[in-house]
Amino acid sequence: MVSDKLAKPPQAPPLFTETPTSIVDDAKRLIEYSRNVQDQIVRNVQPEAATFENVLRPLAHAENAMNFESRILGFYKEVSVESQLRDSSGEATQLLNNFGIETAMREDLFQLVDAVFKKNEELDPESYHLLMKQHKGYIRSGMKLPAGPRRDRLKEIQTRLQQLNVDFGKNQNEENGDIWFDPQELKGIPEDVLAELEKGTEENTGKLRLTLEVPHRFAALQYAKNSETRKRVFIAFENEGDQNVSVLNETVILRDEAARLLGYPNHAAFRIEEKMAKKPETVNAFLNDLRSRLSAGGRRELETLKQLKKADLDSREEAFDGQFFLWDLDFYKEILLEKQYSVDEQKIAEYFPLQTTIQGMLGIFQHLFGLVFVEITGDERNKLSTSSQNSSIVWHEDVQVFSAWDNEEQSNEFLGYLYLDIFPRENKFRGVANFNLQPGFVREDGTRQYPATALVCNFTKPTSKKPSLLNHPELVALFHELGHGIHDLVSRTIYSRFHGTETVIDFGEAPSQMLEHWCWTPSSLKSLSRHYSSLSPEYFHSWEEQAKGQSPPPEKIPDEMIDSLVRAKHVNGALFGLRMLHLSIFDMMIHEPASHEQIETMNLSAEYNKLRKELMNIDGPEALGQSDEWGHGQASIRHLMDEYDAGLYGYLYSRVFADDIFYTVFKPDPMDSKAGRRYRYAVLEKGGSQDEMKTVVDFLGRDPKTDAFYKELGLS
Repeated sequence: MVSDKLAKPPQAPPLFTETPTSIVDDAKRLIEYSRNVQDQIVRNVQPEAATFENVLRPLAHAENAMNFESRILGFYKEVSVESQLRDSSGEATQLLNNFGIETAMREDLFQLVDAVFKKNEELDPESYHLLMKQHKGYIRSGMKLPAGPRRDRLKEIQTRLQQLNVDFGKNQNEENGDIWFDPQELKGIPEDVLAELEKGTEENTGKLRLTLEVPHRFAALQYAKNSETRKRVFIAFENEGDQNVSVLNETVILRDEAARLLGYPNHAAFRIEEKMAKKPETVNAFLNDLRSRLSAGGRRELETLKQLKKADLDSREEAFDGQFFLWDLDFYKEILLEKQYSVDEQKIAEYFPLQTTIQGMLGIFQHLFGLVFVEITGDERNKLSTSSQNSSIVWHEDVQVFSAWDNEEQSNEFLGYLYLDIFPRENKFRGVANFNLQPGFVREDGTRQYPATALVCNFTKPTSKKPSLLNHPELVALFHELGHGIHDLVSRTIYSRFHGTETVIDFGEAPSQMLEHWCWTPSSLKSLSRHYSSLSPEYFHSWEEQAKGQSPPPEKIPDEMIDSLVRAKHVNGALFGLRMLHLSIFDMMIHEPASHEQIETMNLSAEYNKLRKELMNIDGPEALGQSDEWGHGQASIRHLMDEYDAGLYGYLYSRVFADDIFYTVFKPDPMDSKAGRRYRYAVLEKGGSQDEMKTVVDFLGRDPKTDAFYKELGLS
């Protein structure tokens, strides 16, 4: 029974009642309000009288107000089922982005901020951090360039880049690729996946429609026995983003031009300057070192997979020509796991029904960090909604919403709202990600604004015979993204720009990567598990129908299944590392050209495919006579457009901090709530409100080390 206090959050959840017209109108209203604040500051304050309180503080309050509303306006384009809402959300995003560029290039505001910067006032640490970031931001926006053609061109580029980013996301979300297959071509794919495939009519009569959404695509690449089927799916996905090829090409050319206008040698130098790595040379040395460490292991792992392919083809009386293709990788990894490590992902998934697993994950966070989550359903939504409809506090009927609180030991204070949008639908964001909907911050009257955060996922939908089940990689992905959500909820910063996950990119993944370790901890796996057949008599009957006389499974995942899974943790670890290096090195390659002419003439598709072959030694269609431009996989990488440009290395770099923290603090006892609370307050609560290296060093009590990182890669 939920206590009265926990049933009555002090802040209502956000409403999702926007119309195509109101989204754009609200964006214009926010812009007008912020512009008026800026104009008023410029009118009333002269540089000699400028202080943090009369310049930076009111600017920060206006920014807080903007962020509180604007993020939801832009969120509709990722999740709405209505095309007009998505289009208006994109339009609103572009209006807001253009205003951000206008603000960052206001000479009069910069003169005031520069005056405050030079006065060296005594400020609290977060306010000082804000002043440093704001001042540097103006310089990075061209305020040291003389007014005139160069500054005008920079503004023109920034405006175009924002539009290209919106276009890229829209193209990707609205891509609904599919392939029609004869049923025999899909042999090996799990029956529950096949059962949900659309059946063809007319020219597709007798065929099944396999979409390129994550659940279908992964099932085909992992389990389809027909190599031609896997090939068609792989190549189709690599080319699904073909309309974004020109978008990315134009983007990297404009980024390079902008960086050179600002006096940087390239875009990578411009972007990495503000990250933990500071210089491209540091990043390149890190990536090159990893490459040299992983290469030999990758070759050994590939040879093992080739032998498995040969044995598989021999058993089918088919000839093996010695080639191993990109569409073979996931399929033969599954065979390797099953034959040599007794790991059957489909059997493991039976122990992780989505809803009970979510509850178990929230339970782990409750124990570690002193939290309470209360799901808001039915009439409770009506009571909290300031609209007349209980559906107004969610954007789709599938969405779950929770209120988050400190537990009684921590004072029962409200923390914010957590949303889960976990099943695929047409025109929805394609991957698994966390979106901040409303940041937390301190309002002008000194009270706290609480955050709202959303996990947007694409897990397999439940059927009448089975609930949605998570395989282990999906379990890890969900825990990772939920970690971002928790970071959002427990962060406490003065200013919205530093809230939660608003950190530098090469640290931002570390908190969630650290939490992934719980998905490999036997006690945690045991506690999270529950065989789906134990959830209801109907599910047990469905399991019994396909079990063919087997004894009922235990409710909790067996120890031997956990042991096999943990033992296989590093299987194909070098190849996985090389796959990540491919993305990171490609990202640096396109953002660190030797000259502007080089990026203007670079064939991104060919370079992307050649680099992957060079790193992983796995064949693609080029080995079958096609050109190196056979696919455009780079045009499907959203992160290259959205914040992770010259930052994809951060997924590897931040893991150094993640693994060091886990091994140093949590490995002896992952459920140590005292350590969990210390981590919450020393790391998660800080968000980006201070230098991230200070956060790490303060928590560890020393500089970070790479030992645990290399151990986790199997390279110690």
